Amino acid sequence: MRLVIARCSVDYEGRLQAHLPLATRLLLLKADGSLLVHSDGGSYKPLNWMSPPCALAELSPDPEEAADGVVQVWVVRHAKSGDALRVRLHEILHDSAHELGVDPGLVKEGVEAHLQALLAEHIHTLGEGWTLVRREHMTAIGPVDILARDADRGHVAIEIKRRGEIDGVEQLTRYLELMNRDPALRPVQGVFAAQEIKPQARTLAQDRGIRCVTLDYDALRGIDDAESRLF
Repeated sequence: MRLVIARCSVDYEGRLQAHLPLATRLLLLKADGSLLVHSDGGSYKPLNWMSPPCALAELSPDPEEAADGVVQVWVVRHAKSGDALRVRLHEILHDSAHELGVDPGLVKEGVEAHLQALLAEHIHTLGEGWTLVRREHMTAIGPVDILARDADRGHVAIEIKRRGEIDGVEQLTRYLELMNRDPALRPVQGVFAAQEIKPQARTLAQDRGIRCVTLDYDALRGIDDAESRLF
């Protein structure tokens, strides 16, 4: 990553036009080719940017730009749209490059694997008399997160998401279609469980006879007992 602090002006040229007048700003040039222009405010959001695929060209200023005090010109052009970000640098206050390496990614608490493990351990939260058969029950098109039995000993396929959307309901529907062809399992009911379920996903699930369950991550961990709260 290259970090440049400079007095600069910035123009976005393409499907829309935008101009940032001369000021001191932070320019972030990433290894993927993207360029982000930041001020000392506005939290994490850049004032302007160019996303990859794009390429940077460092140019000498033309005579008119040089007369205005421009010492260097950056043109970052998008490979597909042709849009360009033109940065005119008047004074470079800092310029450094740093090798960050491969980022392992953000590890979020409460991701699907954690939710699956917690729900499997506390399967009774879905109903009295429920028991766990196995986690990651394999089907021909992939594993169902949890296979359980309800109080009547019927099989239940449970699909778990952090955020429940229509795609997750469609995924569970495909699992149920396959599992209900297996005489050793059928009839198999479905449960769509998530920390948050979008209204459209809930409507689709209910239309297909799939039960929706909103998971309370803290309650499953034993941090927050929802039944003991006054409000």
